[in-house]
Amino acid sequence: MVGPQRPQFVLFGSSIVQLSYRNGGWGAVLADIYARKADILLRGYNGWNSKRALEVVNQVFPKDAAVQPSLVIVYFGGNDSVAPHPTRLGPHVPLSEYTENMRKIATHLKSLSEETRIIYLSPPPMNDEKYRESKSEQVRTNENCQIYSEACKSLCKEMGLKFVDLWTAIQKMDDWKNTSFTDGVHLSSEGSKVVVEEILKVLKEVDWKPSLHPKSLTAEFGEYSTNYLVSPRLKHKL
Repeated sequence: MVGPQRPQFVLFGSSIVQLSYRNGGWGAVLADIYARKADILLRGYNGWNSKRALEVVNQVFPKDAAVQPSLVIVYFGGNDSVAPHPTRLGPHVPLSEYTENMRKIATHLKSLSEETRIIYLSPPPMNDEKYRESKSEQVRTNENCQIYSEACKSLCKEMGLKFVDLWTAIQKMDDWKNTSFTDGVHLSSEGSKVVVEEILKVLKEVDWKPSLHPKSLTAEFGEYSTNYLVSPRLKHKL
């Protein structure tokens, strides 16, 4: 571990998280916004569902860790919502099981520390037509994304968790079907902008102490130094 110690924000989820550092992705944007203020840690796993996440959540977030995260942003549900395959293989998780898995994940995260905050992201919408062009064997639909999004929303309300409704927010964009995704499912830089805006909105409005909004955090080594170059915009003080 390197110092000084900063707040740790962990992004935990499936490919929407794993790919979030690519091409102006929302993880990369958050890392830029929080530069010198918080460490953004990526724990994204392509293809995972809530069942697999629950199996390893205590390894990703051990209770006996010397430092616990200040914020965990969780995304699962898109893969869970895939229609069941005739072979019974694949990522599909029944809705009731998905809800219970997400409940257990939240319960574990809450047990880490009184200072650990949690935000759940809903499954985003998808462009059905664009996705079908991939000729994938997996059957995904925007209708199922909404069903799992609503289930996640209800769970968050029940457990007092902060929730970002990506399914609704992204569809407010102009021409969202053609601008929000790279392949009909995964987020483009434009789709990622919505994710960042909605997360920051939650962090600005929520009454968490200490606040985790970037404007409330102090930049590391942000004090004035005589080593700075003199410029018209910086008056050198001795």
